[in-house]
Amino acid sequence: MEDQRANSGDSGPGTGADLHLDLANRRGRADLVEALHESIRTGRLPAGTRLPSSRSLAKDLGIARNTVADAYGQLVAEGWLTARQGSGTVVAGRAPTLTGTAKKVSPRPGPTQFRYDLTPGSPDVSTFPRTEWLAAARKALPSAPNDAFGYGDPRGRPELREKLADYLARARGVRADPERILICSGYIQALNLLSDVLRVQGATTMSVEEFGYDLHWDVIRSRGLEPVPVPVDEYGVRADLLTGQAAFLTPAHQMPTGVPLAPDRRAAAIEWARQTGALLIEDDYDGEFRYDRQPVGALQALDPERVVYTGTASKSLAPALRLAWMVLPEQLMDPVLAAKRTTDLLTATLDQLVLAEFIASGHYDRHVRRSRLHYRRRRDRLVELLAVRAPDVKVAGISAGLHVLLDVPGQAAEMVERAARQGLAIAALDRYRFVPDPDDRQAVIVGYGTPPDHAYSGALDLLCQVLAV
Repeated sequence: MEDQRANSGDSGPGTGADLHLDLANRRGRADLVEALHESIRTGRLPAGTRLPSSRSLAKDLGIARNTVADAYGQLVAEGWLTARQGSGTVVAGRAPTLTGTAKKVSPRPGPTQFRYDLTPGSPDVSTFPRTEWLAAARKALPSAPNDAFGYGDPRGRPELREKLADYLARARGVRADPERILICSGYIQALNLLSDVLRVQGATTMSVEEFGYDLHWDVIRSRGLEPVPVPVDEYGVRADLLTGQAAFLTPAHQMPTGVPLAPDRRAAAIEWARQTGALLIEDDYDGEFRYDRQPVGALQALDPERVVYTGTASKSLAPALRLAWMVLPEQLMDPVLAAKRTTDLLTATLDQLVLAEFIASGHYDRHVRRSRLHYRRRRDRLVELLAVRAPDVKVAGISAGLHVLLDVPGQAAEMVERAARQGLAIAALDRYRFVPDPDDRQAVIVGYGTPPDHAYSGALDLLCQVLAV
């Protein structure tokens, strides 16, 4: 009896995986054996797959339970399946043989592999606070109301919007009402939604800083707006040259030059928006990370009805969370919410609940403070090493963020290529210019956030070798 239960897959508490088998109106044991053979040979049932119990599969297929038990027994005897008391019936660990027209798919070539990655844009994901995040999840999910597991409010969970309103007001000076916060599935969705709404409202162009991410410019174009580059100097974007119906800015820490927007230009940008009825989109992509200066507050605080504040967990926690947020002017809330409903209806709720608890428990503030110290030490180490081993290199943009700008002797593009040949990824400033000009400022961007600790020393050593040539 025990052997029969083991072979039939009825010994465990569950019934195994759902299993689709097309017997084409055939109901014999041989037909079932052949169908299972084919599924295993082609890899549709990979090694380790637990099969349904004989009772469950017989019910699904509309055949006698003994037929299924006999078929399982034959496949166990042939070595296609294994069955043990308490473990059910499992596909054995044998390599499938593809038959018929099935073809082995070659893997797509991936991006160039580097030994070390010092490109900007990513934090050190090895520092993600897994233990604290798990603790927040264990507290947030069991106590979550039942409606949290439904479709819910497209704006996002009220728990997260309330905690974000408190945090952003306290840490970034944002004038935030939870009713005016909208949670997005990553920063790109936020920019998509805003661009869509602006286009529907009649906008045709959007001012952008002449240095930035081409992905952002591509998003703006994809929604039917034309990005118009505006010069950036040591005081930030030239606010007197803003044009169009909106402007996309990084006022706390210009990406990638690292300069904050000067106070008079902040005021000028707000005045331009008021006079023209334009909208300012503030990208506060790494506002928590400042080192040698007082924090630069959010531009949004100067006029919440003319500025959309946007932020993300990608730098402070990890890009994999896909959580971003917007603090919207009152007149934009309804149209952006309507666009959100037809885009993805709502952002994944469970991570919102965990992040809300993560903030409420103080874990978020503690993690940001630890990360700030972590990145400051990395920056200091980089600057000190360059002073000794590459003294001709001028370092800029070091007071905040996760990258520095290095003005280098010679051609920056050649230096980037030389680094790539040695397995080091860095980026030329020109890579982030709206209209490339290889004859202008020769500088490379070095992101010190990405490498894990065990790789950081090797990355810096190779960087110094490349810069010293």
